[in-house]
Amino acid sequence: MLISIVAPCYNEEDVVERFHEEIQRVAEELLPLGHDMEFVYVDDGSRDRTLAVLESLAERDSRLRYVSFSRNFGKEAALLAGLRHASGESVVVMDADLQHPPALIKRMVELCEQGHDQVVARRTRTGDRLTRTLTARLYYRLVNRLVDVELIDGVGDFRLLSRRVVDAVLTLTEYNRFSKGLFAWVGFPSATLQYENAAREAGRSSWNLRGLLNYGLDGLLSFNNRPLRAALWLGTGLLLCAGLYTAWIVGAALVNGVETPGYVTIITAVTALAGVQMVMLGVIGEYTGRIYYEVKGRPHFLVKATNVERTKDLIP
Repeated sequence: MLISIVAPCYNEEDVVERFHEEIQRVAEELLPLGHDMEFVYVDDGSRDRTLAVLESLAERDSRLRYVSFSRNFGKEAALLAGLRHASGESVVVMDADLQHPPALIKRMVELCEQGHDQVVARRTRTGDRLTRTLTARLYYRLVNRLVDVELIDGVGDFRLLSRRVVDAVLTLTEYNRFSKGLFAWVGFPSATLQYENAAREAGRSSWNLRGLLNYGLDGLLSFNNRPLRAALWLGTGLLLCAGLYTAWIVGAALVNGVETPGYVTIITAVTALAGVQMVMLGVIGEYTGRIYYEVKGRPHFLVKATNVERTKDLIP
C-alpha cells in the first residue's frame, strides 16, 4: 500500500529537514510490512528558505514532491493542495514542525488495515496554560450545540485518511474551508488515538490570538445557519417586548394621564436596539461575505514552483 504524507509548511526552514528524517525512519519501518511512502510538502508562501530546503531534499529523495505557492494562501489551501497531489491509497495529514509525532503513523496504518477510513490523532492538553484549556473546552461545548457536525476538543488535522475519504473531501470545493469540520462531515468509520502534547522543535508558530479567534469563527459559521435564525428570533422577541412596552405606556397614560417621557429610558432603549442591530448586521455580513467569495470562483491557490508535472490550480 502506498502511503502519502501531506505536510503544509510555512517558514519551517529550521525544522523541515529534521521532520523529513523522522518520516524517512517511519518509512523504513513500514517497508518490510508491504507499505511504501511518498512525501508531499506544500510551501505556503514561506518568507524564509523553506522552498530551498525542499528543493535540496527532493534532489536526494525521489519520493519527495513539493508544491510552493506564489504567496501565503493559508493552511486550509495548503491542505487542499496536498490532498490533490497525494496519490497514495492512504494519506496522512500532519504538520511539519514535529508537534505531530511521526511515530504514531505506524499505529495509524494498523488501524486503517482494520477497516477504519479515518484514524484521528487527539492530543492531550498536558502543558497548556489553564486559561487556554478552559477556553478551548468552553468553545467546543458551545460550538457543538450549534454546528451540524461534531468537533472534538484536541482533534486537529493530524489524521490518516483512506482514499475514499480523500476523494470525498476533494468533491467539497467551497472557498471558505474548515478542514476539521469537512473531515467530520464526510463521516466514514473512524478510530481515535491519543498522544501527548509536544512542543515545536524550532521556529515560531504563525498562530496568534487573532488568528485563533478567526479560525474559531470559521468553524462556527461554516457548518450551520443558526446565527441567522437566532437573529430572526431575537428580532421577534424585541418586537414582542416593544409591543408590550407600548401597551403598558398607553395603559399608564389612560389611567394616570400623559407624563413627560424619561430621558434615561429613551437613551437606554435606543442604544440597546442600535447595538442589537449592529450585531445582526455583522452576522448577516459574515454570511454575505462568504457568498461573495464563493461566487467569484477564484482558485484556492496559485503555484510558483513544483517538481510535480501538472497542478490543477496553476493558471497558464
